[in-house]
Amino acid sequence: MEIIATRLDGPLLLTPRVFGDERGFFLESFRADALAHVDPALGFVQDNHSRSREAIVRGMHFQPGQAKLVRCARGAIFDVVVDIRPGSRTFGQWEGYRLDDEDHRQLLVPDGFAHGFCVLSELADVTYKVSSYYDPAAEQGFRYDDPDVGVDWPLPAQRLIASARDRDAPTLAALAIGSRRPPIA
Repeated sequence: MEIIATRLDGPLLLTPRVFGDERGFFLESFRADALAHVDPALGFVQDNHSRSREAIVRGMHFQPGQAKLVRCARGAIFDVVVDIRPGSRTFGQWEGYRLDDEDHRQLLVPDGFAHGFCVLSELADVTYKVSSYYDPAAEQGFRYDDPDVGVDWPLPAQRLIASARDRDAPTLAALAIGSRRPPIA
């Protein structure tokens, strides 16, 4: 497995070795020892699976204390992380990556980052491991179309379909963490 640092300090792209022939393919989608040198304390306790249709956008979600390992097992998504670490020099900045069932790349989303995605294919199955159990009282989020964050989604804004919860979420600046935004240098 190849582990690639991203522009923001923390998230990582993981590219597995894929063994394929006319019958199909095989890959290791997770190896604890491959991530042990990144964060020895990183332990995943729950697996989640979502299925969404084209143009669905989900995010931007986070749960304090929780890391995620995101994979698109079927179809294609544009996967986005936003730095929400108070005091970080890249607070409020985002980056996005195509994850799909051809390259099989995964994105490690560390604690301190919000996560979201939009579906590029007709249908997409997204699986992700999390480092803490889902807690509805702790989960938070901000608008996927927050103008201050400015995620450049690859589909036109009028095509994106969000849940009422995601559409009506506050902006990042309106959250308590947003009030601790570092001064712009």
